[in-house]
Amino acid sequence: MEFPPILFDDATTLVFDKPAGLPVAPTRAGEPSLNALVQERFGREVKPAHRLDPEVGGPVVYARTKPALDFLSGQFQSKTVEVVWQALVVVASAEEAARPDWVVRDPQGLPPAECVLDWPLMEDALKPGLWRIGRRQEARATATAVRRLELFGRFALLECVAPTAPLHQVRVHLQTAGLPVLNDAHYGLPGVELRLSSLKRGYKGRADERPLVRDLALHAVRLTFRHPDTREPMAVESAPPKEFAVALKNLAKFCARA
Repeated sequence: MEFPPILFDDATTLVFDKPAGLPVAPTRAGEPSLNALVQERFGREVKPAHRLDPEVGGPVVYARTKPALDFLSGQFQSKTVEVVWQALVVVASAEEAARPDWVVRDPQGLPPAECVLDWPLMEDALKPGLWRIGRRQEARATATAVRRLELFGRFALLECVAPTAPLHQVRVHLQTAGLPVLNDAHYGLPGVELRLSSLKRGYKGRADERPLVRDLALHAVRLTFRHPDTREPMAVESAPPKEFAVALKNLAKFCARA
């Protein structure tokens, strides 16, 4: 497996650009993982300060020393780290939404230009490893700030700002708002795909056409944290997959912007 790009490297801190589909830690015996790749090259003392969902790509921070690990992981645990995500989402109707009464729309029926989703989250007892909205007295307080970047009819490009914990926070909040992430196998809208044939009239492409975006359409594009030595804030950035750019180019060409 190709080694992921290194976004930052010094005496205490390493940041890698994790690709989608590669877990930070293996979930099954023999499964490739970012940890295995990193520790094979840099040594077993190098450890991650946090995780991203296996399906999601973006920056992952590792510490070279125990003091650096304590300082870095403490920021993630206390939610003082800022993560900026880009999400290509499906604009679900009230009938399609998992919770029709919680669909977030402006007076024109469109996803709002800006909003904060603050539903509390708890682990789903019926679906191990997944999360759901819970009652405030028993669930974790969470907040995801959402800004609409582009709207193309059935699809929208959003910018979301949230800490990295708990896992799935952005995905659950967007699902609940009626804006599920495209291709989300756990929280998405089943059967919805983004294909060129559905955008372009008179499409005469391949019979075995593939979706423009095949993976989960969510990417961590910027991570801001304090460096363990200088204590100064630093930001690292990661470009979304090429599929994002191709999909947005075709949406802009064939769909009217709102």
